[in-house]
Amino acid sequence: MKTILNIIWLVLAGFWMALGYVAAGILCCILIITIPFGIASFRIAGYALWPFGRTVVDKPTSGAWSVIGNVVWFIVAGIWLAIGHIATGIALCLTIIGIPLGIASFKMVPISLFPLGKDIVPSDRMMAAYGQ
Repeated sequence: MKTILNIIWLVLAGFWMALGYVAAGILCCILIITIPFGIASFRIAGYALWPFGRTVVDKPTSGAWSVIGNVVWFIVAGIWLAIGHIATGIALCLTIIGIPLGIASFKMVPISLFPLGKDIVPSDRMMAAYGQ
């Protein structure tokens, strides 16, 4: 089921959202100081391309620098990517088949706003770690 949802997601929204993250990553890499944000953006582009079967978790080792970086990210690219996810989610929810995809798009809003200090892991590893 994850594969089918990922293929539908890729066609309807994933490709375009991943392009947005790649564009933000390139912009951040051009601005030298924001290269770590560019790397995070490229990492999230892969998640935006193929999200089902993966989840976002907090990195236990992230600290104050992640908070400061997230504030800068929010201003540089986060708000625009979040607006893209919200608009995509609304459009996808207009059809019955698109509702699970729209919900997935809404679930990506927090990581699009504050990506530093987060890690993307397979869902099965997450369940094994928490004994579910």
